[in-house]
Amino acid sequence: MRVIQLLPELNEGGVERGTVELNREFIKQQHESIVISQGGMLANTIENDGGRHVPFDVCSKNPLTAPSRIMGLRRLFNELKPDLIHARSRVPAWLCHFAKRGLKLPLVTTVHGMNRINRYSRIMTTGDQVICVSEIVRDYVAKGYDLDPQRLTVVQRGTDMEYFAPAQVEQEWISTFRKEHGLENAWIVTGVGRVTWLKDYESLIQAAALLKDEMPDLRLLIVGGVREDKQGYFTSLKKLAQEVGIEDRIRWAGNQTKMREIYSLSDVLVNASLKMGNVGRTVVEALALDCPVLATRWEGLRTVVTDEVNGYNIETRNPEDLATKIRLIRETNYTSIRESIPKEFKLDAMVENVLAVYRNLVSDSRGERK
Repeated sequence: MRVIQLLPELNEGGVERGTVELNREFIKQQHESIVISQGGMLANTIENDGGRHVPFDVCSKNPLTAPSRIMGLRRLFNELKPDLIHARSRVPAWLCHFAKRGLKLPLVTTVHGMNRINRYSRIMTTGDQVICVSEIVRDYVAKGYDLDPQRLTVVQRGTDMEYFAPAQVEQEWISTFRKEHGLENAWIVTGVGRVTWLKDYESLIQAAALLKDEMPDLRLLIVGGVREDKQGYFTSLKKLAQEVGIEDRIRWAGNQTKMREIYSLSDVLVNASLKMGNVGRTVVEALALDCPVLATRWEGLRTVVTDEVNGYNIETRNPEDLATKIRLIRETNYTSIRESIPKEFKLDAMVENVLAVYRNLVSDSRGERK
């Protein structure tokens, strides 16, 4: 098959990394993989892994430029002649909706989260096949848009267990990172993700403050970039850390590419997200590196974190509960954390499930199925 994936940019984030991983795995299985995006730091990875990256503005929400971009995208589809297209975000999905008219080109969309129910977001449910990243997302959009759940296929985000393996960790890089960030002899509590209010870094900072006297070696490591429009929020977090007296115990590491090593050097990963429609990719990746996890748990969302087995579930916006669970993590000797990950949360399963959706759609479009 010749497949086109479309997403706004190729920088950090679960959608971006999932696109990169599917591109690589498609190439391994002798499929042709093309990615269309505005570009970003992961664009070269697409090419290095054997795929093709086509820079094109499927990011801007400016309606005045939409007509010209729709025509440009249509020309690309005619030139590239894919078997199907896979839109992974709302702006690309809207552009594809109009650009593919009359081309008899099958469209797959992926609903990655629980965006507000409205006409703009509805576009993600109009693909010929719709993938949802969890049962809770499937049920949310099925109810919100009055859809038949049978039209929606759940494909869990999968982690590359070969890459995220303890044996693959670069110990020299870890040693250098520890020295550069003053983390030698530290007990490290890590948060991963863009610096936004959705990650609830406030609770993490407040929990660390509650523990500052009994755990003087505790250090917070925050790994994630700060967008220009989030600089004010970032400043408020640093002010909070100063107010509670732990500004010298936080390391703001920004974007990092060596995530395998980040998980490996961490004593615990905290995912305190205020809005979750799926099992966060960082959760499973950390478990794959035998790092215990503290994660919020949402009703209806299947979780891979089990109390006392590979971490603990925590209450949302509750620094006291988070501090208690950090204590428990430090007191527990875990074994076989990596082995606790269910099969459907692994990369091989994700790739095969996505390809099954593609194959059914392509055969349907060609009239091959009886």
